[in-house]
Amino acid sequence: MKKLILIPSIFLIFCCGINAQKDISKNQKKDIQLRQVIKASETPQIDGKATESVWKNSKFYPIDQRWLGEPYSKEDFQGQYKLCWTEDALYVLVEITDDVLFDQYKDPLKLWWDDDCVEVFIDEDNSGGEHQYNHNAFAYHVALDGNVVDMSTERTGKLYNSHVISKKITSENTTLWELKISIFDDTYDDTDESKNKPIKLHSGKKIGFAIAYCDNDSSIERENFIGSIPVEGDDKNRGWIDANIFGTLQLKN
Repeated sequence: MKKLILIPSIFLIFCCGINAQKDISKNQKKDIQLRQVIKASETPQIDGKATESVWKNSKFYPIDQRWLGEPYSKEDFQGQYKLCWTEDALYVLVEITDDVLFDQYKDPLKLWWDDDCVEVFIDEDNSGGEHQYNHNAFAYHVALDGNVVDMSTERTGKLYNSHVISKKITSENTTLWELKISIFDDTYDDTDESKNKPIKLHSGKKIGFAIAYCDNDSSIERENFIGSIPVEGDDKNRGWIDANIFGTLQLKN
């Protein structure tokens, strides 16, 4: 009769720990354009004024990568953004210079990408990968009227207004957008909203992120699409499909 060999539980715990670390590393895409994001000491008020100390003391990053369209002038478009976070949300301050604000479709679900809008890309676990008709990541189009649209799992546009709360103030050709973004993971279920709860954020967490602006001065289709991160290859309009192009945010206290 063979003797049973008992493996000490400490060894099993050690092995499981190694496997868990491997799983974690496998689920993280390579960090691109890593940004350190500081936690806000006071929760920003979404009023489009940016009077909180965290906005005064944080750095602007450029939105200057032409993903679609012909070259444009500084008078036509300039963009930059700041970031901070609390346990409940990611906050984005976006400053856009645009000589014409254009909203041709009053129906928020009609060709929403052809109106002027800020587009925010969020990958909760920084895992990368395809997200065209699933919620492995989100591509929130924040319209001039505050409506928020992304593709649903039904392969059609859907309003996600509770995910992004925004306020903008325009002075001459400059618009200041203040956004509060609740972060949802890939278990988000379009068929049962009652099950969906935003996650709590914490120091050290990494989030896949990019931001862009759809600019249309009066054409049938948008004239430019300008993003925050360089995209390799000829097809640079891949953010709404491919979360691998996103940059990475790392939350810090």
